[in-house]
Amino acid sequence: MTYAAYLVLEGSATEKHEYVNGRVYAMAGGSPEHARLSQAVGGELRAALRGRPCAVFSSDLRVRIVATGRSTYPDVTVVCGQLQRATDDADAVTNPAVVVEVLSASTESADRGDKWAHYQRIASLREYVLVDQARRRIEVFARDEAQPDLWHYRDLGPTGQAWLPSLGVALDLELVYASPIDG
Repeated sequence: MTYAAYLVLEGSATEKHEYVNGRVYAMAGGSPEHARLSQAVGGELRAALRGRPCAVFSSDLRVRIVATGRSTYPDVTVVCGQLQRATDDADAVTNPAVVVEVLSASTESADRGDKWAHYQRIASLREYVLVDQARRRIEVFARDEAQPDLWHYRDLGPTGQAWLPSLGVALDLELVYASPIDG
């Protein structure tokens, strides 16, 4: 399928789809835990970045990976500075600074593997954050500024703070995983 045909499909679809190498994949709906964690991370980032030239977006934002031709809907995306839109897709941005994926049993393999390989090709990306919904764990891959092909890995949990150096912000695991309701 061409990217133009994908955009026509996406414009009329009731569910979101990812575009990978000419193929289209429907995205599954998330669990309540997935939705809560996505909102918690987005809320913590939004509060920490208030007054700064960065915007936090939900999974409704499409990210276009120009180098590989893939389009995804990360659970949370942070863009700092001016939005850069894809030339072939005005609704997609190409310059995320931070991408967050909430892991589930059905997405973990792709989030750690193929999708991560694509995200590494985004020149503006500084951190890739994985939030585990099965246990209190946040993983951060941070790009080395001196060696852009090198990524530093930090694995945190069940307590502590996940530091995002490019934003100068820490995600407190207690706050991210706090739930006012059970179930």
